[in-house]
Amino acid sequence: MPESQKGLILIVDDFEANRELNCFILSNEGFQVDSAIDGQEALDKTSQLQPDLVIMDLSLPDMSGWDVVRRLKSEDKTKHIPIIVLTGHSIEHLESELGCERVLMKPCLPDKIVAEVTSVLENRRTAAAGSRPA
Repeated sequence: MPESQKGLILIVDDFEANRELNCFILSNEGFQVDSAIDGQEALDKTSQLQPDLVIMDLSLPDMSGWDVVRRLKSEDKTKHIPIIVLTGHSIEHLESELGCERVLMKPCLPDKIVAEVTSVLENRRTAAAGSRPA
């Protein structure tokens, strides 16, 4: 699949090594990537760039990832964007509580991140194709 069709992924993590590693992993798989280091930058970039998917850490310096996800899911301009939470917090059933598509626990193997991103985007495209009139 051409890079332009794989999608734009916004990676939100205040820890530089995690951010750079995930950007590297996904860009090597043909995704376009951008990143944000805190909650406000995540809100601004998501609204501006309209990424196909956001990968969100929950521990951010200025506001929690919980708050960022809630704000993104409450805004008409961003509520349709799928979010994968990537966290070191051990929290069960977080997807339904936050309204995100997946929760992955850190540390997470690169293959798992790629597989989950691909799965969420494919599910989104399938759902969109099914809702179009014939």
